[in-house]
Amino acid sequence: MDWSKIFSPYRLGEEPSGNSLRTEYERDYDRIIFSSSFRRLQNKTQVFPLPGHVLVHNRLTHSLEVASVGRSLGRAAGGYIAQHCVDKNDAATREFYTFSLASVIASACLAHDIGNPAFGHSGEKAISRFFEHNSSLRNLFSEGQWTDLTRFEGNANSFRIAAQRKPNRLQQGLGITVTTLAAMIKYPCESTAIDKDFVHRKKYNVFQSEKQLLAEVADRTGMKCEASRPLVYGRHPFVYLVEAADDICYAIMDWEDAAKLRIIPIDFAKELLLELISTDPDYNSRKITAILNGLENDPNEQLAYLRAKCINVLVKHCIAVFEHYVASDKFQTHPPSLVDNLPPAVKSALQKIVNHSVEYIYNHDSVVKIELAGYKILSGLLEDFVPAVLSSPPTGMDKKLLRLIPAQFKSHPDERPYEKVIKVLDFISGMTDLYALELYRNLRGISMPGHGLHH
Repeated sequence: MDWSKIFSPYRLGEEPSGNSLRTEYERDYDRIIFSSSFRRLQNKTQVFPLPGHVLVHNRLTHSLEVASVGRSLGRAAGGYIAQHCVDKNDAATREFYTFSLASVIASACLAHDIGNPAFGHSGEKAISRFFEHNSSLRNLFSEGQWTDLTRFEGNANSFRIAAQRKPNRLQQGLGITVTTLAAMIKYPCESTAIDKDFVHRKKYNVFQSEKQLLAEVADRTGMKCEASRPLVYGRHPFVYLVEAADDICYAIMDWEDAAKLRIIPIDFAKELLLELISTDPDYNSRKITAILNGLENDPNEQLAYLRAKCINVLVKHCIAVFEHYVASDKFQTHPPSLVDNLPPAVKSALQKIVNHSVEYIYNHDSVVKIELAGYKILSGLLEDFVPAVLSSPPTGMDKKLLRLIPAQFKSHPDERPYEKVIKVLDFISGMTDLYALELYRNLRGISMPGHGLHH
């Protein structure tokens, strides 16, 4: 692999500015963190219902933590590539990997969940099931368009938000570089590639409306086209670092949240974290025991300490796997994720946490209730807005519903059904949990609207 040809400061529809105060990749981070799409993550469910007396993670805090871990992974990986894979005379490439890869990975991590609808994965399911249950709409769409709708995917929606130009907006998408966009694309294919004989294609990352944008990103970052019908590209190497940061955070942070909420016994939570920490080559049992004893009056602080140690251990192990992939040129052959290729003892200890999380956390009553509620709420909003936007011409209540859609999500009468529907999904999937709930109640007469509602 030629590591000098897989990154570019180019932005879709915008040339690099040459701003000397920040690198192009630092500007990516800033543009994402100041965007309204990112800000709305503060009121989107991660796993547990948004906070009562115990503060748990939402999509925004999760994304910030993933970005922090991703930055560490990017810095370590970049240093390795600069030292072992770049010509000593290629100063620009060495500079990118030494100083900028960390910003690219952190930025991609910030934006990785930016397209997830309200109420977590139940929001995705609500959108998909709505179209599955309204098969009378099928003849309005092509095969690829219908698959986009019946298998709605937050990853593809994240790419759409990050890359697609919308009316009344200064820049295309979030205005970030093609390098950061490439690092976000975990599943570089269209929806019709799902369930076909392709590696790493359990999900997809591009709607029909953004296929040309994906092609442009791929062309500028060295992503190889593997098939054109359906459209499939090879994964970019930077994706592995973003994916690892996400895998590490959701496993360890959800475990900590569950222990704080006493969904799992705190001693059991600490036991499994300690087992994972013990896989560190630099493991010092005496030192860790002494620190835990010093915190014996504050179990939550003990958990926080063990959580930090676990993340550090997993970062070390993931970097070792990444370096092995680089040294053996594995990225040409679709290797598994970094977490999937951890040493057996590490993978076993992490898998225990994941297995218990599935059994006791993700199926806990509080989690199931919010999933069911979210499914009902988003389904109801779709029942209102999709028929309204497809009516031609709209009359009566449909006209009033369409007035509620903000300007950047409004469609034109001459647009095709897919374009109209995808804009409605932009509107609904961008809603926060609380705004979706409030609008659902308003439209059904359960509560009366107040002033100043924001989505």
